[in-house]
Parts: sequence; structure tokens; C-alpha cells
Amino acid sequence: MLAQLLLAVMWVGLTAYVLLAGADFGGGVWDLLAGRATAGRPQRDLIEHSIGPVWEANHVWLIFVLVIMWTGIPPVFAAISSTLYIPLTLAALGIIARGSAFAFRKASTKLWQQRLFGAAFAFSSVFTPFFLGTVTGAIASGRVPPGLARGNLVTSWLNPTSVMTGVLAVCTAAYLAAVYLTHDAKRGDKPDLAEVFRHRALVAGAVTGAMSALGLAVLWLDSPRLFTELTSGWALPFVALSVVAGVASILLLWRRSYVAVRVTAALAVAGLLWGWGVGQYPTLLPGLTLQNAAARNTVLTATLGALAVGALVLVPSLWWLFTLFQRQERGPADAARKGAVGGEGH
Repeated sequence: MLAQLLLAVMWVGLTAYVLLAGADFGGGVWDLLAGRATAGRPQRDLIEHSIGPVWEANHVWLIFVLVIMWTGIPPVFAAISSTLYIPLTLAALGIIARGSAFAFRKASTKLWQQRLFGAAFAFSSVFTPFFLGTVTGAIASGRVPPGLARGNLVTSWLNPTSVMTGVLAVCTAAYLAAVYLTHDAKRGDKPDLAEVFRHRALVAGAVTGAMSALGLAVLWLDSPRLFTELTSGWALPFVALSVVAGVASILLLWRRSYVAVRVTAALAVAGLLWGWGVGQYPTLLPGLTLQNAAARNTVLTATLGALAVGALVLVPSLWWLFTLFQRQERGPADAARKGAVGGEGH
């Protein structure tokens, strides 16, 4: 029971990372496609304003997942980190380059420096989720056997399923970012930018849906076991939820329901992630189940207790951070308008 609870908590953390950090990576994708310096400045300003306060906090969830895996299911952590150290290292370098470039671009005053750091930020925002996606594809397709570096160091993550998962990760990140940015633009009284990102969200949603369908065909040919797990049993309702939520998101975007579409877009992504987890459970790696991989109950109890205490600080802090920067901002015009309305009331 303790092992199942710890795994569920880890999956919640992974979901948070995919939805929050994924959208941050997607912001970098749209930064790359915003156009030349002058024409793309409004879009880049909106992206920077939206992700600036929270981009670093979102990586807390990645650390959270890694610590739980290392502590609660150490054989899985050892196998993944040793077999997939190439894509994991490339993803880590991408996270570092992305964060550094984002900070330096904001502090730079010369155009050539802003372009240099902007390019580093944008390109690292593309290849980082791609390599994280290849890691996911390698684990899901059963190419990471238990033990230290037992899997092939190249083909374990460089194969049709992993490449498709990497591409899908980039598309999903771009889609989430466009959905989130539509509401941010509307809340900031920038209807023109809201329309720009609405159109991009519609395109990204269509592309992501097409890539998901293509991904099922790739799984059927390259990873039939994973295809069966996703299309049958307990995983099927989650996959169905993902499809329904994806279609609903397109309709809500069409109707410009920017708040509701945030929920359905998140459900579309989370449904697929949880479908994979439920379909593969209780097997974590080929021949290795949760029962065999979990640490002793004393370790699990101490870990869960520490997580409960930490959550009392972490969750309210993150909630306050996001709430603080999601509030409606009032500029001078809004303040004057409010004062005029108040004067009329008197």
C-alpha cells in the first residue's frame, strides 16, 4: 500500500511537471517562431511576462519526481539513469542553457546580445522536451531493462517510438503554451495577441492530434505491447478522456472560451500520461514490478512523512505564486475607468 501511494504521488508530480514546465518549454517554441526582432517583440514580451515569475519554480516538480524515484524505487532510478544517461544529460544541458539564456536576454541591452541569448533560449526550449520525450518513449516501450547500463546506450532512446514520443512532447508543449497564452493576452487587454495565440493553439492542437494518431500507428508497428496496454483494460478510459478533452479544447478555442480550454487542454495531456501509467502498472521495467522495486516500508514511511510535511510549505507557496501572477493587472487606463465609474455612482 505504501509503495502504491508513493508511486501515485510521484505520478502527480510528473503530471504537474508536464503541464507547467511543458507549457514553459512551449513558450520557447513560440518565441522561436515569433518572427524578427521588431515584429515579434509583442509576442516575446507576452511570453516573457507569462513565464518569467514561474519558470524556475516549475522545475521543482522534476526534482520532486527524481528524488521520489531515487528514494522509493532505487532499482528503477539506477536502470534509467545509467541506460539513458545520454538523452538525460542532453536534457539537463538544455534546461541549464535555457534558464541562463532567459535570464541573460532580459538583462542584455544590446540587440545582438538579445538575439544570441534569445536563440539559445528558443532552441533549447525545443530540444529539451524532445530528449525528455525520448526518455519517456524508451521506458514505455520496454527498452530499459533492470540493472546498471543493461540497455543499449543508443538504440534504447533512438528508435521510432522514442523519436515519435519526443516529437509529440514538443507539439504538446507548444499546444499547452498557446492555450495558456490566449488567456494571458486577453487578461492583459491585448485582444490582437489573444487572436494570434488562439490561431496558433488551433493549429498546434490539430497537429498534436494528428501526431497522436500517427503515434498509435508507430506503436502498433514498433511497440505492440505498449499499443495493447494503451488501447485496452484500465488505460482505455484515460485515453478516451484524452481524446474527448482534446476535441472539446478545439471547440472551446473556436468559441474563445479561454478559461475553460485551459482545463480541457490539461485533461487531454494528463489523460494520456495517466493512461500510460495505469496500463503499465504494476510493471515498471521489463521483469521488474513495483513490489520488487520498492524500498523497505521504513524508507517509504519516512519518505511519505517528509513529503507530507514539505507539502504544507510547498503547495501553499506555489499556489500563492501562481495566484499572485495570474491576477488581473490594471494599468492607468483601467484605474481611470474605475474612478470614472465610481464618480458616476456618487
